[in-house]
Amino acid sequence: MRDLGINPASIAPWFSECRQSSYVLVCVSDEHAAAWAKVLGAPVRRCYIDDALLDKRAAETGCPKSELVAAKLPDRGSTMAGDFGEILVFLYHSAREPGVEFIGPKKWRLKQDRTKPAPYSDVIQFVLPHWPKPSTDDRILCSEVKTKSTAGNSSPINSAIADCEKDRTSRLAKTLVWLKERALYEDLGTTTLAHLERFTKATDYPEAQKQFRAVAVVCASLVGDVLADAPEEEPTDYTVVVISVPQLKQRYEDVYNAVHATVAEPGGAT
Repeated sequence: MRDLGINPASIAPWFSECRQSSYVLVCVSDEHAAAWAKVLGAPVRRCYIDDALLDKRAAETGCPKSELVAAKLPDRGSTMAGDFGEILVFLYHSAREPGVEFIGPKKWRLKQDRTKPAPYSDVIQFVLPHWPKPSTDDRILCSEVKTKSTAGNSSPINSAIADCEKDRTSRLAKTLVWLKERALYEDLGTTTLAHLERFTKATDYPEAQKQFRAVAVVCASLVGDVLADAPEEEPTDYTVVVISVPQLKQRYEDVYNAVHATVAEPGGAT
């Protein structure tokens, strides 16, 4: 979170848990969602490219920063919605425990195609309270995220649960190996090769805790219908979370407009 420029305590009020039974319902208020465009422009940009690399590439290529950032961001549509849902969950993890440091690779920086989702498990974050000493207090959080911002036949809860099962059985392990391979050649920010090896070489260290979440990020106008698919009983090996956001499509498009605005050229060019 440090490299995004966000204080988790400052965003904790965004995520109000208004119901917790067999699933967790998080209700974002109109006021908080409306403020995202002012708050999240630079942090969301940093999810795709960090400031130092942006400055370096601008100097090396002579290209305006607006062009470099545009080459990283998704176009409007399902990929943008999905990316935003994942980034929101990345923030939600930290906001739930504002006193805990979360370390997480920004997978959106590692895309080979900006028009498609990042591969493997959606959101991975580590909690390493005694680092560099591994301990049984270490945790890995893995969330599968599905976003629904417009009406349609999709079932984000069912889809998130199905893909969460893939994470628990095999995909998390594959994701960690993939991230380690990328870390051999690329800077993953606050996530280091040593952090990843703590989990890819699990038998060499004390057993870490694994926490899995199936998360649906849903427009508030649709959440009533979506909740019909919520589990009647609390799952034993993962948690279902539904994040309700007023005017979700408008809000994430406003945020991405704000991302472009952070690197707008003098005179209004982007």
